[in-house]
Amino acid sequence: MSLTAAAVVAAALITPSTAFAYGEDQGEAAGPPGGSGTEAAGSASGKDLMASVSQSRITIKHSDGGTAQASTGELASVDPNWEPPACWYEPVMTPEQLKAGVERLKKTGGLGAVNAHLFWNSDLFVDQYEKAKAEDGYKNYNLGKDGMFWRSVVRPGHEEDIRAWDCDRVMFWQNAGTIPDDPNAPTPDVLAAYAYDKIRVPDTEIELKPAARSTVNLPTWVWLDKGTFKEVTVRAELPNTGLWAETTAKPVALHLDPGTDDAETYPASGDCTINDDGSIGTPYTKGDADKTPPCGIRYLRASEGKPYQLKASITWQISWEGTDGATGDLPHGTFETTQDMNVQEIQSVNR
Repeated sequence: MSLTAAAVVAAALITPSTAFAYGEDQGEAAGPPGGSGTEAAGSASGKDLMASVSQSRITIKHSDGGTAQASTGELASVDPNWEPPACWYEPVMTPEQLKAGVERLKKTGGLGAVNAHLFWNSDLFVDQYEKAKAEDGYKNYNLGKDGMFWRSVVRPGHEEDIRAWDCDRVMFWQNAGTIPDDPNAPTPDVLAAYAYDKIRVPDTEIELKPAARSTVNLPTWVWLDKGTFKEVTVRAELPNTGLWAETTAKPVALHLDPGTDDAETYPASGDCTINDDGSIGTPYTKGDADKTPPCGIRYLRASEGKPYQLKASITWQISWEGTDGATGDLPHGTFETTQDMNVQEIQSVNR
């Protein structure tokens, strides 16, 4: 499009953080402008034009899985090189709402986002979306047409990510029921990766025997009863597109780190697999003191007043399914908890 050099410089110098000062956080569950039941208050008056560029319209629903306790921890991908998409395009407003947004800018003198890194004043919006001064412009905001204007969205926390500049199209029109023919258009796997960020897993202590204090050279049994951990599913939907994905995290293994080199783990790798019934390890029973636990630890030196930090990491297998039968896998995720382990010397009595 044609802009004066001064206008281009002025717009480009506005950083995302500057634009956020004008925006309003609609919340994760806020639907697109004009949506049914989830529209953020005030969007009809044009506030979406000034909303944060990291404010996605994707709605999130959590399953009841995970654990009986609240799920609080974020998963860490086991693949350090894997990153969800840094940006994508979403429908953001109807013709009526864009017009209302421009009228609001005229009154406030503020700036509105046309993509993740470019912010315009009302005059530029009028030239592009009302008067169609540029070849790719629009007449009278496309009022009366069936569709929405789309704009880029940046994954939260990645506003300065160089990859977020890939979504550089100025806000554009898309007919209803269609998806942009663009490499950064939303797809089920984009939604699946977005849902990955929203998975929360439980912070639960493992069961130990002996529970209060371990003894040097005697095995400590570790287990989790069946049902302690369940699958966690997060559903992500992008309204007005028909796109959705459900990302599921399934617990598959427990890794033990004794917190000291003076210890042995069972098995030697420290990796305890999850049994078919969802349990991990085997509960200690009377008479097992001299047996080797299928999942456990044997400390070789006393903790001497300062407890060892036993780390237990649950590995979660991540898969997804979505629109039109699409399916896929994402990198496994882990969540680590730490608990104190006091280890004492064997006490002997001389008679």
